[in-house]
Amino acid sequence: MNMNKDSEYILNSLLNLEKYAKSQEYSGFDPYDALNSKVLNRFKNKFVKLAFTQLFVYSPINFRYFLQMNPEKNPKAIGIFLQAYCKMLKSGTIEENYFKTVHNELVNFLLKNSSMGYSGYCWGFNFDWQDLTRYSKKHLPTIVVTSYIANSFLDLYEITKDERHLKIATSSCRFLLNDLHITENEEGICFSYTPIDKLVVHNANLLGAALLARVYSITKERKLLDYSIKAFDFSLSSQRNDGSWAYSSDIVNGGERNQIDFHQGFILDSICNLLNYVKPNDKKYEKALMKGVRFYMKNQFDKSGRSKWRLPWNWPVDAHNQAQGIITFSKLYGLTKEKNYLAFSRKITLWTVNNMQDKSGYFYYQKWPLLINKIPYMRWGQAWMMLALAEYVYCSQK
Repeated sequence: MNMNKDSEYILNSLLNLEKYAKSQEYSGFDPYDALNSKVLNRFKNKFVKLAFTQLFVYSPINFRYFLQMNPEKNPKAIGIFLQAYCKMLKSGTIEENYFKTVHNELVNFLLKNSSMGYSGYCWGFNFDWQDLTRYSKKHLPTIVVTSYIANSFLDLYEITKDERHLKIATSSCRFLLNDLHITENEEGICFSYTPIDKLVVHNANLLGAALLARVYSITKERKLLDYSIKAFDFSLSSQRNDGSWAYSSDIVNGGERNQIDFHQGFILDSICNLLNYVKPNDKKYEKALMKGVRFYMKNQFDKSGRSKWRLPWNWPVDAHNQAQGIITFSKLYGLTKEKNYLAFSRKITLWTVNNMQDKSGYFYYQKWPLLINKIPYMRWGQAWMMLALAEYVYCSQK
């Protein structure tokens, strides 16, 4: 394909995916939603809950209908879809009247499904969740879900100039500052993942920090910038010599959780946003970004555009990893105007469309050498890929 044919091909992929998501009313299942089953949630033992959660994450067979589960709307997915629609409007992919109808529907859902009892607007997942160390009830707000949804309202604000959207995003900053635990050290601060833990998770910390920076760029509230920079300094000080970050750190015993995957892209996106919205004079942020980009490009993807799973494991190819690569390298092109970033984003995009998109428009969950998990997870596959394709189409026009 030449570049013009590539662009048309990718645009058609985006439109087919959007048609599918809308036909499902943005409802679906999630890899981690096992405990939405009333049958499974009756178990009190955390290891039983964890076992079923992990079974659902990795099984190519969708057991959910057998366990009395129905498709649902996921607040994070809705926020990501909203971001995608904003990009599609800016690129001229959809018309303004269609955008108004769709965004009103998504906004109404987000406002009705925010988590109550906190200092500002915040959101969590639509399912209970169990891991080795914690059990989180549905709608427990997280810094990650809140940051993505708040950014969707900022995207809307940029388009509509409606102050209500800015006020919602600004109130989400109060959730970060007032309701999350803040870990401090000599380097800076780290926001906890939820109000009930003290975890040091670098991608989550920087997603929150980037939200504060973006709101500051509009409101000029100095407190937001101060907290943002401190959070960036905390996590950037943990960047390894090879350019990567651990998923999380234990500041007491120095242990790290070494999960290298799409979360590296979250961190790079956050630094891009800091440089874009605040433009700090200190070059250490740009240096950290470039160091991280070199690691991410060299180690997370092969030359064809296929992502590895969690380093050092090559398989499976995961839709979320693919989507994040498209987003990150598109954003890098938007920030630097380096054409090799856009070319690499296009390469990842074409591989993903050719190998993981179903004829009906949705994207498969995971691809193994001899097996494809075709469950159409709405947040994990469809929302992220719609944002990725919309981001590529938008950035490719610049």
